[in-house]
Amino acid sequence: MADTIKPGTILIAEGALLPESLLLESEPYAYGWRLVKNLDSKGLDQTVSNAGWNFFYIAGVIETNAFGSDEKKTTRKAIKQIIANLKSKNFNCLEITRVAAKRSLGLPYVSVSAHSRHIQEGQALSGSRALVARNEAQACTRELCQ
Repeated sequence: MADTIKPGTILIAEGALLPESLLLESEPYAYGWRLVKNLDSKGLDQTVSNAGWNFFYIAGVIETNAFGSDEKKTTRKAIKQIIANLKSKNFNCLEITRVAAKRSLGLPYVSVSAHSRHIQEGQALSGSRALVARNEAQACTRELCQ
């Protein structure tokens, strides 16, 4: 799965609070985000549910296009744009729901759609203090890195 981004691919925020029984294989993908290699969205949903946790699907599609001739690099660029433009930083997962290579006036581009997802122990979706703390720490790290 790591070689190809496709519908069902999951990215998870680094430092996300997860069930202890959840064994994810992942690799760095974008700053603060990891690509889940061993499970797609259905597999992760089942695994999280078996652990007694919840994997929320957040309504509202996030879409972007990126131009480039190398489909793999262009897809990565589009996903990084989606991550940079997330409206809420309080969700710890991102599910890719559509990837399409297209052409416009002969120029190749990739169109990507995604939905925010969130793993948590409770039944009611809530803003997690741990997520807020993680986002503040990342913002501090970004400021130091610049």
